[in-house]
Amino acid sequence: MQNLEFYEAVKKIMIKDDRYHPDSYGFVNDAVIYTVKMCESTRDAEESRHVSGQELLMGIAEYAIKKFGPLAYEVFCEWGIKDGMSVGNIVFNMLDYGLLSKTEKDSIDDFNVPIDFEKNLKAPFMAPPISCEERMPIIA
Repeated sequence: MQNLEFYEAVKKIMIKDDRYHPDSYGFVNDAVIYTVKMCESTRDAEESRHVSGQELLMGIAEYAIKKFGPLAYEVFCEWGIKDGMSVGNIVFNMLDYGLLSKTEKDSIDDFNVPIDFEKNLKAPFMAPPISCEERMPIIA
């Protein structure tokens, strides 16, 4: 849950850039925390508080599935999150207002990777394909 200062900053972001739903900023903030925790177990203490753009994209997809279940892709569509660059734009908007921190190596281009949110967010909820033999009863 974010504080009042966070929401005031999001209001300012929305005046400058209204491409994404205001709720997407709180979600991305929570997803960053989730991703950092997820990555901490595999890193040393110095690196543990920072994740790359690609790690964040995977963490965001995983967090969305946990938070929204089978509706995750529809939520992303409603919020205007279409691809990795959408997430990058949200992240860099948050950086501009001091809501996140970055290193000198971080770049918006870190988010310019092919990620298929539709496939990644829907796949866990899709039934496996059934062969014709499994669908049709065998008549003896």
